Amino acid sequence: MQTDAKGHSAAAGAGLTLGALGVVFGDIGTSPLYALRECLNYLPPVDRVEGILGALSLVFWAMVLVVVAKYLVFVTRADNRGEGGIFALLALSHGQRTRSKMGVMTVLILIGAALLYGDGIITPAISVMGAVEGLNTFAPGFAHWVPIISVVILAGLFAVQFKGTKRIGDVFGPAMLVWFLVLGGLGLWHIVESPGVFVALNPMRGLRLLIDHPGEAAGLLGAVVLAITGAEALYADMGHFGRRHISQAWYFCAFPALVLNYFGQGARALAHPDDTTHTFFALVPDGAPRVALTLLSIVAAVIASQAMISGVFSLTRQAIQLGYFPRLTINYTNPDQSGQIYVPLVNGLLAAGSIYVVLTFGSSEKLAAAYGIAVTGTMLVTTFAFYVVLRGNWKWPIWQAGLLCAFFLAVDVPFFASNLDKFTHGGWFPVLIAAGVIAIMHTWKTGKDEIFRRIYANGVTEEELRSIAESEHITRVRGAGVFMAGNPTGTPLVLLHHLKANKVLHETVVLLSIVTEEVPQVPDGERLTVAEIGNGVWRAVGRYGYMESPDVSRLMEQVKASGVPIKLNEATYYFNREMIITGGESPMWHWEKRLYSLLSRNARQARDYYRLPPMQIIEVGMPIQL
Repeated sequence: MQTDAKGHSAAAGAGLTLGALGVVFGDIGTSPLYALRECLNYLPPVDRVEGILGALSLVFWAMVLVVVAKYLVFVTRADNRGEGGIFALLALSHGQRTRSKMGVMTVLILIGAALLYGDGIITPAISVMGAVEGLNTFAPGFAHWVPIISVVILAGLFAVQFKGTKRIGDVFGPAMLVWFLVLGGLGLWHIVESPGVFVALNPMRGLRLLIDHPGEAAGLLGAVVLAITGAEALYADMGHFGRRHISQAWYFCAFPALVLNYFGQGARALAHPDDTTHTFFALVPDGAPRVALTLLSIVAAVIASQAMISGVFSLTRQAIQLGYFPRLTINYTNPDQSGQIYVPLVNGLLAAGSIYVVLTFGSSEKLAAAYGIAVTGTMLVTTFAFYVVLRGNWKWPIWQAGLLCAFFLAVDVPFFASNLDKFTHGGWFPVLIAAGVIAIMHTWKTGKDEIFRRIYANGVTEEELRSIAESEHITRVRGAGVFMAGNPTGTPLVLLHHLKANKVLHETVVLLSIVTEEVPQVPDGERLTVAEIGNGVWRAVGRYGYMESPDVSRLMEQVKASGVPIKLNEATYYFNREMIITGGESPMWHWEKRLYSLLSRNARQARDYYRLPPMQIIEVGMPIQL
């Protein structure tokens, strides 16, 4: 049996490539529904042939420069143990620096992550609306029904999220394969009418259009961006499918299909200059073929939306694990795949946001005005973070790293700048979402660091703890007490409060710390370290990656197997329960203190997050004035 470099069989490799086609390219794969239409709407006052060819040239070279040159050739090589995404860049960019300090690069990356939440709201809305609008092309009376039908589809999609993507995921790849084959086939059919459309491969066609009409260049570039939305997914989903299989799916299927379809739309527009029908749905005749294409488009839009929703769930868990987001309820929808999760609160907010923008904007054409700022902002952040990785991790000379990233910025900056004028036309919405998310992440991280500095970094050493444990003033009782320790080198405050109040200590005491490493997964062999302090006191440190969720019950089984004398069904787990009081001398802003207090009260309790038996838990209240 033939295998690839990572040991995958040919069949498994084909499955990964097909899966990448369904998950990674769902967003960019549905862009033909609206991207070229918007480009033609923003054409400057030029000869129609010149304008269409220039727009096609810009779309083609945007895909080449951003998707191929930037992401596939370079950025996807910056992996963190095989994983990609914005938080992989965060971990890599830290290098040897402590992550407790929120430097400029950390804040920039958090802004990039926050922008993805705005993208996660708009992508389902614009994809579904763009597909449903196919109904207008054969029955104009459906126009006022498009928002309602879109809302029903979105509501149904978000309502079934709790069931997970295991079943629907099996059809993602095959369905999107059919979609891309249809895209390419329809495009090729119309290219035969105007084969001269391929002169748009000349980059000067697009550049000349921008240079000769600088006043309209921003609007046109802002529309061209719609053709590359979803490029970040190439990097974010790398750990699920691998760089090789993502590249194969792009080069052998997605890319040629998209190029053929865009050029096919352009060819038809050239052949029928007076036809104002929707550029995408006009690729097929009226009647049953157009109904079939509309239904297929809705399926593709749902798949694209599902991939984005799942990505936001994963992004949220990573933020929680790295300490940038309060603990939320996370449900695991597939016992065989830890990556398939459901976050109820995030799902509800995404649903509300997507339905809101559908009802507010009413059409994909109007919603396109709100699209682009989040996408291009994240691309900018990725370039800056990639420069840090080039210099710090890959040790590139400053001129070499600067030259490459300057080339990326020469593309990123015009795209970002061209979308700034969309702010007053709806672009404010994803920016507002991103601002709210970044405020939460910055406040939570800053508050946690301040509490750790003032409370958990106490000076009770292991030697002092050992002396306390053997003191004649302390009574040792049967059983085991597990005290959760925020600092893996100190003595948890909850233990000191317990001793002060009760003057007793269990025969077996375990100081348990859960540490999140800046890697996606921690190998099982490195998961746990156990050390005996003395006098029945043990220290255990469990390590998890930022794409994993801790399971303390399972971890404690490993603690017992390491030689700690403990009966798990009789152990008692002790937690601190923070009670935040504002008005202290903490260097945080007053609004941050109030926000942190609110987040702390509503965050999922550690006892639930760590999946421990509720009847074996004792919480000790701890007032903290910030």
